[in-house]
Amino acid sequence: MDIFSEKTILTVSRLTALLRGVLEENFEQLWVQGEVSNLSYPSSGHCYFTLKDSGAQLRCVMFKSAVKNLKFRLTDGMSLIVRGRISVYDQRGEYQLICEYLEPDGVGALQTAFVQLKEKLAGEGLFAEAHKISLPLFPRKIGVITSPTGAAIHDILNVLKRRFASLEVLLYPVRVQGEGSALEIARAITEMNRLAEVDVVIVGRGGGSLEDLWAFNEEVVARAVYRSKIPIISAVGHETDWTICDFVADLRAPTPSAAAELVIASADELRSQIELLSRRLQRSVENLLAAHYATVQGLRRALHDPRTMLGHLAQRMDDLTCRLDMGLSVAVSRRRERFMRLQDALQHNDPKGRIKTLRQRIALLSVRVEGLLNQRLELLRQRFGDNTARLEVLSPLKTLARGYVIASYSHDGTVVTEAGQLKAGELLLLRFYRGKALCRVESSETCKA
Repeated sequence: MDIFSEKTILTVSRLTALLRGVLEENFEQLWVQGEVSNLSYPSSGHCYFTLKDSGAQLRCVMFKSAVKNLKFRLTDGMSLIVRGRISVYDQRGEYQLICEYLEPDGVGALQTAFVQLKEKLAGEGLFAEAHKISLPLFPRKIGVITSPTGAAIHDILNVLKRRFASLEVLLYPVRVQGEGSALEIARAITEMNRLAEVDVVIVGRGGGSLEDLWAFNEEVVARAVYRSKIPIISAVGHETDWTICDFVADLRAPTPSAAAELVIASADELRSQIELLSRRLQRSVENLLAAHYATVQGLRRALHDPRTMLGHLAQRMDDLTCRLDMGLSVAVSRRRERFMRLQDALQHNDPKGRIKTLRQRIALLSVRVEGLLNQRLELLRQRFGDNTARLEVLSPLKTLARGYVIASYSHDGTVVTEAGQLKAGELLLLRFYRGKALCRVESSETCKA
């Protein structure tokens, strides 16, 4: 359809679909370089970010299936080289780059992932020396976690056979590279700890590229090594190869052969050490016997005349007896003097006199208190009598006794003070000196004061 030769009206969806087809057909595979911004990882597992430079910006999306294969984690500000294809997101009408592969600009993706994981685990303390376990001096059984067909197991077995032929070795076969190999290695370490049949474990493989050794840089392996209660020797690659497993392990060996040499001393070395210790023990015993012999000879010379030695001992005993008698006399004298001082002080502070004085003071205070109480009671009696007399004088009952009454309304008890307040027919309650009476008003007359 030629949309330019005639008047063709397109819907927005149709136009967007046409543009998407053009872009996807002409920009199917391309590499783009830029800086990451507006990075987000929603719960869907996809990754969204913007790739920008000084003059423009491009929306990017990396779907979950590709994100799982990333060896490192994106961060804002990271410079990337991206491989992908251009497409159009219909709902917003925006073109975007669908990313299939990412690598840091100037540094390999695996190296970046290695540095990021190393910094993370170091911050959590997985490399701390305080957590590392010392290797047993004489292990009875050694566990080896490696490929059963690789050169590493043959090197380890050859060295152990040459150094200590009777040592027992337990092999846990695993894959040491490729997808899923890290999980196998971690599972093997966990299983070795569960069985608890070995005294030390060697984990490793022969040399290779960074990609070949990557299983030993996975976080799952590092944490399995950290959790191990059995000491672990990491023997990965050659002497110049370093992995995350090397940093976490209790001991790092430059090669699998070196790990076999570190795990136990050779039989010849042990024999040499035993011979050396035997000679040192023999010399020590000979020196000790010579010292005791010299002591015995000295005693024999001293005991040539037993009476002389007994005389010295008797003299020593007399001297000690004299010093003991003198010491006892001085001690008894000092105790007697102290007793006399304490007896004088006790007599001076005899509590009998103090008790007598306090009793006299209590008796005096009792007399004074009794007098004060009587005075107070008399004063209160006088006040009570005076107040009683005043109440009797002011009592309304005295007035009522002279023939007066108190008139009040029967319905609410209000006292009536003027005849003008009354109306004919109202009921009044009259209170006398003795008793009350209910009366009805017939008429009232107001008097001037």
